[in-house]
Amino acid sequence: STTSDATGAYSRYAFSQPYFNDYPKPGVWPDAYYISFNMFNGNSFVGGRACAFDRTAMLAGAAATQICYQLSNSYGGLLPSDLDGATPPPVGSPNFFVAYGANSLQLWKFHSDFKTPANSTFTGPTTIPVAAFNAACNGGGTCIPQQGTTQQLDSLADRIMHRLAYRNFGDHEALLVNHSVTAGTTVGVRWYELRSPNATPTVYQQGTYAPDSNYRWMGSIAMDHSGNIALGYSVSSSTLYPSIRYTGRAPTDPPGQLQAETTIWNGGGSQSGNNLSRWGDYSSM
Repeated sequence: STTSDATGAYSRYAFSQPYFNDYPKPGVWPDAYYISFNMFNGNSFVGGRACAFDRTAMLAGAAATQICYQLSNSYGGLLPSDLDGATPPPVGSPNFFVAYGANSLQLWKFHSDFKTPANSTFTGPTTIPVAAFNAACNGGGTCIPQQGTTQQLDSLADRIMHRLAYRNFGDHEALLVNHSVTAGTTVGVRWYELRSPNATPTVYQQGTYAPDSNYRWMGSIAMDHSGNIALGYSVSSSTLYPSIRYTGRAPTDPPGQLQAETTIWNGGGSQSGNNLSRWGDYSSM
């Protein structure tokens, strides 16, 4: 906003990209607004793209530039770290981008310098081993059943789910993220807490939440200032309309374990007709 009145005028910016910039996911950081895209040239996937927008200039309503890095088509579905809480990351900290690979997470570090763009860097990926998994629906296809119809829903399991939530506790930094995996004969939410992202990134805790035969997918996870974690997701089955539920954990709970779930909203019907399979993949905890 251009003044302290949030109902008043705003500055608006547009940044061009070389191809169709699909599935944008933003992250707020002290030195920039970071964002990821999946880039397409027609129907051909070009690869993931990471950009930084000059936050300082944009908050002042001044002319602003972007700094971008294009990855190959071997990488996609990246998320930038998004700051939660009143404690910023250490001075000079890069923004962290994460995707998943084969039984691993992949982490990049993005340092932006808008005064001297040539000094900017995008390094990685660092491969972080995790518990073995298979992406839901044979790698991201359409397999989620619904009550009362043969129309299935997309799992979006070929990518991690918004947000890559970051919090600085002073004595440690934490990143939380999730994606959808095969869990026996159903689908569950795999979640992670990463620590030390700017040193040697490690998995502090992880787990797959699939307490029964319902399908749980497309989650979003975050942590509060006390270390409590909340994980929300969609849930559906052949006897259940698509609904919204959540689970969570307290910092005193055993590592990697989540508590019993709570229903936020019971679905009142299923999505059917004209082969419509996309479902609610833009959510945020």
